Amino acid sequence: MSETPPAGRPPVLIGCSHGTDDHDGRAAVRSILADVVTLRPDLDVREAFVDVQTPAVGDVVTEVVAAGGEAVVVPLLLSVGFHVSVDVSKAVDLPGARAAAPLGPDASLVEILADRLDEVGLTADDAVVLAAAGSRDPSAAVAVQEVAAALAALLDRHVGPPDERGPGLVVGYGAGAQPRVPDAVRLARGDDDRRVVVASYLLAPGYFLDRVLEAGADVVSAPLAPDRRLAHLALRRFAAALD
Repeated sequence: MSETPPAGRPPVLIGCSHGTDDHDGRAAVRSILADVVTLRPDLDVREAFVDVQTPAVGDVVTEVVAAGGEAVVVPLLLSVGFHVSVDVSKAVDLPGARAAAPLGPDASLVEILADRLDEVGLTADDAVVLAAAGSRDPSAAVAVQEVAAALAALLDRHVGPPDERGPGLVVGYGAGAQPRVPDAVRLARGDDDRRVVVASYLLAPGYFLDRVLEAGADVVSAPLAPDRRLAHLALRRFAAALD
């Protein structure tokens, strides 16, 4: 799909993330929007949040619409969940505003995960845990499982704990769903005490990455951002929302 919206004055792209107190996390998320500006200097790109940081997404949307503009909120989030289905949906409940789909699931995220695992030296004998933030929304778990299946296929392994097929890939969550990441690490390690490498299916450093680092894995990969592919993905979501 093209990343170029229809002719005419394009809507304002509002990149909406969760928000964090972590300095590195803020920089990582901001890098996505900086890359968007580099790729599409014609766009008015603004930052918004659903929690922790300001401005709130509803305030940014209201400001754009009140000035006579159109707004597209691109959730810089990896799946549908409370913040997308409630916070973002409420924010765009105005004429001239709409929401794009969240970033995940998407093949480009799977490619970034595989690259992060390669960076930390994943071997064929290592078990992998895909660590996601987690949500009580069942659709979020479905999205994570889709990413897990695609990543496992790319790594030529099965989804599940170690068995006769090999070390496998186990999904773990920081909150909202089971198993939690420490349990997933133990399950992936199995009786053979094999090395466990965590693929951080997290956008940026912050609370959930800190919990993953404490979960008992041997190696933890870096989060997804910064990576220019995330900006390309955000622009695809933006363009799709205009179709």
